[in-house]
Amino acid sequence: MTNLKDKVAVVTGASRGIGRAIAIDLARRGAAVVVNYKSNTAAAQEVVAAITAAGGRAVAVQADVSRMDEAHALIKAALDAFGKLDILVNNAGTTRDALLMTMSEEDWDAVINADLKSVFNCCKAAVKPMIRARSGRIINISSVVGLAGQGGQTNYAAAKAGVIGFTKSLAKELGPRNITVNAVAPGFIPTALTEVLTEEQKQAVLKMTPLGRFGKPEEVAYAVSFLASDEAAFITGTVLTVDGGLVMQ
Repeated sequence: MTNLKDKVAVVTGASRGIGRAIAIDLARRGAAVVVNYKSNTAAAQEVVAAITAAGGRAVAVQADVSRMDEAHALIKAALDAFGKLDILVNNAGTTRDALLMTMSEEDWDAVINADLKSVFNCCKAAVKPMIRARSGRIINISSVVGLAGQGGQTNYAAAKAGVIGFTKSLAKELGPRNITVNAVAPGFIPTALTEVLTEEQKQAVLKMTPLGRFGKPEEVAYAVSFLASDEAAFITGTVLTVDGGLVMQ
């Protein structure tokens, strides 16, 4: 099993769904984890409790990472709690689906801020301690929607495609400092965010997935843990799709 002993990780949007699975898997492999959340304190504390019950180390830190000041406060809290930062997983995000002709400016801005600006904010805060340490792993959670598009999700697709471009550019900037930057693009993973889809829409996605099933949050987490590990030291600027073959490049 990938060993992350003595590593310190920050996972944004870690109180539920894919973020929760990522936080728990990183901790299972030995990392101390900062469980970031925006509003659901009880859910975040439950993740911390699950980690500590299994013998791991974790703290919950509230921050709206779409705000620059709060993203910086989150990274500072991680440094104060554990003394360093080795791994940053930018997972926080939201959806507000609508056809473009009916999409409000508010819904566009909300998704861009939550899904894309948050990545900029957290990376900007995290790179300083990583550069000082001349080591680090940044993993940004994108989506296959950012690769292939999806009707009714122009805001989400733009944000997630932006995450991919951001990832590749930052990987070129930070490579000389021994910091890797990669993206993981999940396919259809049943979570609270996907519950807005109709059963007909879900079945349509299932039919297009060669493996013939939906993914699990834990399967995304395994990919993240690999990219956070020493075994992935020569991988940077890549997009790892975890989608059952839904979108083949």
